[in-house]
Amino acid sequence: MSVTATARSGFALLGVVQAVLIFAIMILTVPLPLVARELGLGASEVLLLSAAYGLSFAALLLLGGRLTDRHGGRRMLRWGLVLFAAASIACALVPGYPALLAGRFVQGAGAALTAPAAVAVVRRLYPEPAAYRRAMATWGGLSVIGATAGSVVSGAVAAVVSWRWLFAVPVLVALAGLARSGALPESGALPESGALPGSGARPGSGAAREGRRPALDLRGAALATTGVCATSYALVGSTDHGWRSPGVLGPLAAGLLLLLAFAAAERRTADPLLPPGFLADRRRATALVTVMATAAGTALAFVLLSLYLQQQRDWSAAATSAAFLPYAVVLLLAGRLAGPLIVRHGPVPVTAAGLALAAAGLGLLAGLDPGSPYATGLLPGLLLLPAGAAASFAGAAVLATGGVPPERTGLAAGVLNTAMELGPTAGLAALMALAATRPTVVGGYAAAFAAAAAGLALTAVAVAALPRTPKTTSTPERTTRIKEFSS
Repeated sequence: MSVTATARSGFALLGVVQAVLIFAIMILTVPLPLVARELGLGASEVLLLSAAYGLSFAALLLLGGRLTDRHGGRRMLRWGLVLFAAASIACALVPGYPALLAGRFVQGAGAALTAPAAVAVVRRLYPEPAAYRRAMATWGGLSVIGATAGSVVSGAVAAVVSWRWLFAVPVLVALAGLARSGALPESGALPESGALPGSGARPGSGAAREGRRPALDLRGAALATTGVCATSYALVGSTDHGWRSPGVLGPLAAGLLLLLAFAAAERRTADPLLPPGFLADRRRATALVTVMATAAGTALAFVLLSLYLQQQRDWSAAATSAAFLPYAVVLLLAGRLAGPLIVRHGPVPVTAAGLALAAAGLGLLAGLDPGSPYATGLLPGLLLLPAGAAASFAGAAVLATGGVPPERTGLAAGVLNTAMELGPTAGLAALMALAATRPTVVGGYAAAFAAAAAGLALTAVAVAALPRTPKTTSTPERTTRIKEFSS
């Protein structure tokens, strides 16, 4: 098998794994009312169950990135997939709520180990910078594809058989990844001592400069994990309990204090989990804001439209899933076009245009009213939003990972995925709080869509102001690789 074929095969495997990690977030979103009825759950239990996977996923991603940089991508990919598969099996077989909640938390922990490791292996598959940028352009759209698939498939499966069968998809993909992981190259691990892999030492700081394996930074990991988890829990809880509730203010204050302590600790640590200068790069910081804003906007569309169709229009879970099929089709088509467009025009204009298009889609959904017809009231927005989101995610992934040295690939992937997870958590909390201030439910939904559209539009302006990178020159070899990533 040629090098190109090996890279394509490995990328396809890792891409499916990444999509399924996000798929797993959404598989209980549409059938959650069915789960609540079967297990006899109250409102607070439903809230925590819906957030459990995302909480542990987001909270542990920085630690997952450090473990990848320390021990190697392929090794951590295997450990992550084992944990992810075991937790998915447990979720399918649980007898009640406590076991399902614990299973979802562990499943998210497995995803947090797997996601950064997968990106590190992709970096090894495509060591040439231009090829890696093209790979990340495709990679950026995989998360939204996974989220869409989770929403579309979950309602149909839950209506026909049982929501428990939804966990078969993560199990099968994890087992396939484990079976084929031996063919993937090892990447990312630094030796305990000695020179860095490659030609000569590079300027830097800490372990990277000394050419040794970085320390694990357990204090930073504990502060970051508990801080993100507490803050996210408070933001999720604000939807039901209000911002002035002790159950929200307490975790929020604790989470913010823990994150401040994490930032202070990282400045005094020789091998920080998140180097203070890593987010100082303007392009990278703007890209992460883009990921958070786009993830929040797409999550808002799924959550609010699912509630609107099922609670306001009395649609079934299966019919609600079917309503998102055009969204899924456009997303797939736009994802195939995003990589070549980034190669031709650069990530900045493509990302800005994607944000503007997604903002237009959300703006159309802001016209929602109690009798909005699907074909003219919902469908136009459901076509524009995924077209823009695919371009936005693809371009932002290139901007966020550009210029990162190989020994920091796990860190970059962890930060990128953290932004992907925190976007829906923080964004949904703020937007749902805004919706709750309106006198009618549907009026609140419309206001939330309008606010999300404004946020994406402002982000588009910020991205458009970034300096552009030189365009990639078209060559037969590059054209061939573009087709590989698009197929």
